[in-house]
Amino acid sequence: MIKENKLEIIFKGIANKNRIKILLYLYKNPESTIGELAKIIKLNIRTTSDHIIKMTMAGLIMKRHESLKVKLALTERGKNITKYIKILN
Repeated sequence: MIKENKLEIIFKGIANKNRIKILLYLYKNPESTIGELAKIIKLNIRTTSDHIIKMTMAGLIMKRHESLKVKLALTERGKNITKYIKILN
């Protein structure tokens, strides 16, 4: 069972229109980089990185280091939440 404080972290991880855009983009384009995401959602790298940190803490995104690049993909939790978001849209 997930405790209330864990749920709060998860909901904060998606409680932003740009984070929802990130989830939807990564759902279709796994293994994207922060630079690619920043371009797509039209934010600077630093702001995009801050969103990624919160989403990683919420267990929505996982990172994989490949040389100098960091590849991002959704976790199972991230995929499930994104499926639910798509139903609501």
